[in-house]
Amino acid sequence: MGWLQDAIRLSAMRTATEVIDAESALPGRQEPVPVAPANIVTGNPMTPPFPDGHESIVLGLGCFWGAEKVLWELDGVWTTSVGYAGGWTPNPSYQEVCTGGTGHTEVVRVVFDPRVLPVEKLLATFFEWHDPTQGMRQGNDMGTQYRSAVLTSTPAQLEAARRIADAYGEKLAEAGFGSVTTELGMLDEVRSGRYFFAEDYHQQYLVKNPGGYDCHVRSGVACPA
Repeated sequence: MGWLQDAIRLSAMRTATEVIDAESALPGRQEPVPVAPANIVTGNPMTPPFPDGHESIVLGLGCFWGAEKVLWELDGVWTTSVGYAGGWTPNPSYQEVCTGGTGHTEVVRVVFDPRVLPVEKLLATFFEWHDPTQGMRQGNDMGTQYRSAVLTSTPAQLEAARRIADAYGEKLAEAGFGSVTTELGMLDEVRSGRYFFAEDYHQQYLVKNPGGYDCHVRSGVACPA
């Protein structure tokens, strides 16, 4: 299965440079994707309710296979899952997202304990593990599904994301990079306002498929938290 999905990804690159509008988006479906009982790395559920005092945030930093692994390895992360957000189509399939016809970007939902992992540190990791100046792509992965995004669950998270994006943008400019293109917003206010789980074979993909496709295009510039 791993080699086949890698082949699909490499052959399904899209070059869309604008997110599709609601009227043109694919219709999707009412039935949600079935979700496994737990993240196979953390052992914790991927669905609410989450422990008291924990927060969630949705991050898009290119291919969600490798992105999820980066994030589940952080101390203070309780669980992760991969999915689609920032678009229009309800309960989209991977194949539909790959067409650019849903408006979604590939994302990781991170549930974390801010007493152990402050959101500023989590966001610094997010910015450092991809190139947020590339627009609708990450390296060879091209299209709106690979755009950079921070979709928050609280106003405080959003304020931190804006502050760090501005500070990191200055550092990147000094290093010769372009402007930060990361989409910032509250999850429930961006297009459909929803996070949709990806199919089970995408969850914790690099555990299920060691050596599978793992795209990270890093700037090499440290992010001030």
